[in-house]
Parts: sequence; structure tokens; C-alpha cells
Amino acid sequence: MNIVEYQEKLLDKAIKAGFKEAEVYFERKNSFQCMLYEGQIDSYETSEDGGLSLRGLYNGKMGYAYTEKLDDDSMSFLIDSAKANADVLDEDECIDIFEGSNEYTPYEFYNEELETIGIPEKIELLRLIEQKIRAYDSRIVTLDYCFLQEYSTERSLANSKNLSLSHKENGLAIYLSTVVKEGEELKTGVYLKMTRDFHSLNAEEIANAAAEEALANLGEKSIPSGKYPIILRSDATASLLSIFMPILSAENAQKDQSLLKGKVGQKVASDTLTILNAPFHPEALSGASFDGEGVATKEQAIISNGTLQTLLHNRKTAKKEGCESSGHAHKESYKGALSIAPQNLYISPGKRSKEELIASVSEGVLITELSGLHSGTNTVSGDFSVAAKGFHIQDGKIISPVKQMTIAGNFFEFLNDIEESSSELYFLPAGYGSPSLLVKELSVTVE
Repeated sequence: MNIVEYQEKLLDKAIKAGFKEAEVYFERKNSFQCMLYEGQIDSYETSEDGGLSLRGLYNGKMGYAYTEKLDDDSMSFLIDSAKANADVLDEDECIDIFEGSNEYTPYEFYNEELETIGIPEKIELLRLIEQKIRAYDSRIVTLDYCFLQEYSTERSLANSKNLSLSHKENGLAIYLSTVVKEGEELKTGVYLKMTRDFHSLNAEEIANAAAEEALANLGEKSIPSGKYPIILRSDATASLLSIFMPILSAENAQKDQSLLKGKVGQKVASDTLTILNAPFHPEALSGASFDGEGVATKEQAIISNGTLQTLLHNRKTAKKEGCESSGHAHKESYKGALSIAPQNLYISPGKRSKEELIASVSEGVLITELSGLHSGTNTVSGDFSVAAKGFHIQDGKIISPVKQMTIAGNFFEFLNDIEESSSELYFLPAGYGSPSLLVKELSVTVE
């Protein structure tokens, strides 16, 4: 039987087995990835992962179970396991199964054409990119990574309240790490390209950008440690935003794990900062028209001109707060419990280009890459101290790359110190996006 019939049959059995209401969530992921080394295939993998979960109200408590097998035996297993799970719960969460939103925004997250292009053609594109990078400059010695991944995901959610939703998405990412050498100096540069449109990929453009990203890091010099005006490049800013996303979670606020608790309607950032949630942003590869509970997603301002408009809610946190869910219930997979996460959270761009922002700085530092973000950040206090790569800016011009740096500050102060956003916008694969930001100052320690 197909997945729709299976969901209907399982829901029917669950209700007959004593569940007051129930929900079935299905997910299947397909992935192809390939890595090249010197024109030869170094690794090649195709994978499929998927399964289904049952969630339902039994004796007033929400039970939960999942399986990878979709057969009749699994139905009995899911029902019995969800009952047992409900019995051991310590507290009643008072959350029922969602009956559905009034309307859902139609949007195409899936490009059928991408599926029709053969794997050999994709590998050949990667081979051509690697070849062009190696030929670009004699200082390029190798590629640590020359990697292509294509994925597709389908999800469906059905429940006993006649809600039936489905979602399908796909995309392709190319990840390149180029190693360059001049004298005794050895440096790397990382470049990522994502798309749903294979024919938009230009091997020469990608190779040139990846090569220049690495070559720019040669000739590093030291600068005095101290506080500097900072331009945080779009990809580095998006990484920082993704790490500190938990401060926007209503669940964390309700657990006293976010300093934004009780701050809705208050100024929490610079007037220039607007953070948006945009499930249908054309430049991002993620997003969906419904969240992990089936609530319709929508474009909304989380912070508008420095004022906190809302925290991210699922139905449980919204009920505690006495408000509506913002559509941010999240399931990491069919195995996962419900949590909270945004869909395409990004900082709104400004009017001037990154180059114009650089030209406006008399002395400062352009940060292009951050590392150690998980170990060097505290999402409760907002403190961070992380390794960084970047360039010294003097009289509005990039002078040289800076030797290994550490930048430190506090994220809540950082939000208030943002002076301007650039006009370009960059998204990470996970759906966090940002322009480059001009920030009043951060502490820079140079080794």
C-alpha cells in the first residue's frame, strides 16, 4: 500500500485501540554524495533513510513511537509502544493533536529537473571545477575537499482530525576546500555553492571564486590586539546567527535559558537590525509550508528595527504564553520529539555593498570565517570567544590577511552595536542567512 493508505489505516487502528486522537508523521530522505581527488572518485555514496512515527492521546497523555518498517506488524508495534510511552509520562502536557490552519501558502520546494540529470553529469561538473581550480594559479597545491551532495526529502503528516499535508524538497551543494602555498606559508580557503538549478552552475565562476578565497589568505601579517570596528562577512554572520538561535526560542525562555524572556515589545538590538523568518525565501534551499505539528508557516519579523516582535513558538509554548503558535514546531527527523526551530531565519540586507562598507572603515578588521563556534559560545549569557580568519582594513582598503585571531564579545551587546547591513544576502544550507554587518567594535586577540 502507498504511504497515504498506510497512514489512514494506522490512524484508524490507533483510534480503535483507544487513542482519543492520533497523528502519523512520515519522512524519507535520499542522498547522493561524491568526493574527488585529483580527478578520480575518492568516495561515492547513495543512501536512503526514512520511517514513520505515531503520536497520540491515550488516557489523557501524549504517547509516541516510531519505526523504520512500514508493514502491518509495525502498526501493532507502534500502537503498543505509544500506549506504553504515554503511561510512563510524568506530566500531562495538555497539548492535543492539531486540527489544521485555515490556509497554507503553496510554494514549490522541489525542482523535478534536478532529479532528471544523471549522476555522471554531476560528477563531470565536479571534475571540471577541480581541474579549473588546480590550473588557476601555481600556488594552488591541492584540494582538501572537492565534494558534491544532492539530496531530496519528502514528508507527510496526517491525523485523525482529517488533516493531511505533504512536502517535498531537493537541492544540490558543492563544497570546496582549496590549499595554497607560497614559500613556507600554507593556507586553505573554503567555498560553498548551493542551488536547485543545476544548469545555473558555472564551473569557471565556481573555480575562480574558490581559488581566490584561498589565495587571498596568503601573506598574513600580525596586528596589535585590541578593540576594532568589525565587518563580519555574510557567511560568518550567518554562522553566528545559527549558533545563537536558541535565544529566540520560547521554550528556552520559559526554562529561564534565554535573556530575551519577557522582552517581547522591547528594544533588544540596534535600530538597523531586522531579523525575519521566511519559509519561502527563493535564495534558501530549506523551508516548508507547515511546521512539525502541521501549523501553517508564514513570513514574519522576529526583530523589527531593533524591537523584539515575537519569540519562536510551537503549540505547547504558545499555550503556556496564552498566544498563537508562530509555526516553529520542529522535528529533526521522524524519530525526533518536537522542538523549536525557524525556517530560513535571516538578517535583512541594507543598501550599500560589502565593498562600500569596507571603504567606510578607517581602521578595522574584516572577519571571513569563524571556527570553534560550539565550544566557544554560551547561548544563555551570550558570551563568545572564537577563532577567526580575516583581513586588516586601513583607510577603507584591505591591506593583508591577519594571523590567527580570536574575536570575543557578547551576542546581546553585538546586536546593539550593529551599525549597518550590506546589500548582499548569503544563506547556509540549514537556512540561516545574513548580509555582511558593520559592527561598532569587538575584541580581537592576535596570536
